[in-house]
Amino acid sequence: MTSRRLALMAALALILPFNAFAATQTASDVPAGHYVLDKRHASLIARVMHMGVSLYTVRFDGLDATLDYDPAHPEAAKVQASVDPASLDVGADYSKTFAEEFLSASKFPQISFVSTAMTKTGDTTGTMTGDLTFMGVTKPVSFAVTLVGAGHEVLPLPFGQRAAGFEATTVIKRSDFGSTYLNNLVGDEVSIQIEAEFDHK
Repeated sequence: MTSRRLALMAALALILPFNAFAATQTASDVPAGHYVLDKRHASLIARVMHMGVSLYTVRFDGLDATLDYDPAHPEAAKVQASVDPASLDVGADYSKTFAEEFLSASKFPQISFVSTAMTKTGDTTGTMTGDLTFMGVTKPVSFAVTLVGAGHEVLPLPFGQRAAGFEATTVIKRSDFGSTYLNNLVGDEVSIQIEAEFDHK
């Protein structure tokens, strides 16, 4: 990023009132349409019990997703997402080894999710159910979903495209999908937390 662009961004932050950046927290205000994941502002982390004494946290760096949404019919929202299991990052140089041993990444190069139902539970919350395909096994999984915010991105000037951010959480059993490696040392239940920012297209 050039120094001129940085200066322009700093000036913008000083000149524009704070409410120019404010995002809505009401799902009914999210514009209808097709959204694609902003991969620069998305993350998937998972936590699993390690040897019965601590929670081990890992992340996946290869994510993609789309969202089709209509605020008049939130129950009809559709999400399709995929994760590259080879993108597993355990914060050590054996990440690729773990991707093979725990996820059979080369044999099953994609984890996918396709939503089948959405139930609104509040102004900013809902339950999203869908089919999760992992290691060649497909099972229904439900996510607790929260709208974090929605509004215009600030850049490019004067204002960028519309965007919406969501958090989704669930717990699965890896053994349900055939992942049993080191099951005497590594827990079966896996807590998943997804942070996803979507751009309106």
